[in-house]
Amino acid sequence: MKLVIASWQFWALLAATFAALTAIFAKIGVETVSSDLATFLRTLVVIAALAGILSFTDGWRDLTAVSSRSATFLVLSGLATGASWVCYFRALKLGDASRVAPIDKLSVVLVAVFGTLFLGERLSPVNWLGVALIAAGALLVAIKI
Repeated sequence: MKLVIASWQFWALLAATFAALTAIFAKIGVETVSSDLATFLRTLVVIAALAGILSFTDGWRDLTAVSSRSATFLVLSGLATGASWVCYFRALKLGDASRVAPIDKLSVVLVAVFGTLFLGERLSPVNWLGVALIAAGALLVAIKI
């Protein structure tokens, strides 16, 4: 079991599961409150949970190892996350979770494109076919006929 828990695939699948639950729980939670307030409350929960995890695992000790470059990009990542969450909750307020989530997951396609453009990552033709299929699948799920 240790090998499975150490794999990126295990954690990615777990992330996908929690992301799916996030959409369902958020859609129900945003029914009677503004999307911005819902995002704020969700953020408070995330902060509290992560503070607890850092305290439990002694993760705070790594704080001094954060370089200015890392800090800059983590701040930018945090701003992008916040913007993503605000937009996601507004979309959930207005649309069906089963249509909003696939469009949100077009981020997978954008990560592939940005990863090749900005990080020098390389994808094979088969990988690009997968990216194209993800895009097509997200769009097919999102359309309302």
